Amino acid sequence: MKKYLKSGDFYIVVAFLIMAILFYSSSQTYEQQSQVGLLNKWLNGQPFKEQLQGISFIYAGDTVSIQAKGYAKFIEFFIRKGAHFGTYFLLGGSWFLGLNAKLKQPLLIAVVAWLSATGYAGLDEFHQMLTGGRTPLFQDVMLDATGALTAVLFCLIVIGVKKMHKRSR
Repeated sequence: MKKYLKSGDFYIVVAFLIMAILFYSSSQTYEQQSQVGLLNKWLNGQPFKEQLQGISFIYAGDTVSIQAKGYAKFIEFFIRKGAHFGTYFLLGGSWFLGLNAKLKQPLLIAVVAWLSATGYAGLDEFHQMLTGGRTPLFQDVMLDATGALTAVLFCLIVIGVKKMHKRSR
């Protein structure tokens, strides 16, 4: 297993698995993915509603607030956008780790990993456009790209710290 991790193959397989999961997810309508019913059941007491009541902003031309969406849809919005960021964080990081193990050119790999994840985010939104009941959003591509960039920068920082630590020995 250590050899598999060191070669980068594991991370490349993870990247392709994430892409397959994203493709499947984009094939589903909003209704198929919606967790509003489950959230209504779980969050019946509407925890933190008082604290969240004052939050209101515009995302992709749509008002996001408890007043505009209702409590469960408001919470689901943050879960969905967190999933966007987190999934592309994993995708960008997986591409970086997989390619860096093979090429050892961290800055070039950072650009390639970020552009790969961002390009896939664009393709994913295009795929959503072809799926009924879905709305492709440029803002989601930007959120996805930010998740991937965060992972890539994190990887670069870790590599930099490791190199500095090695040199100080």
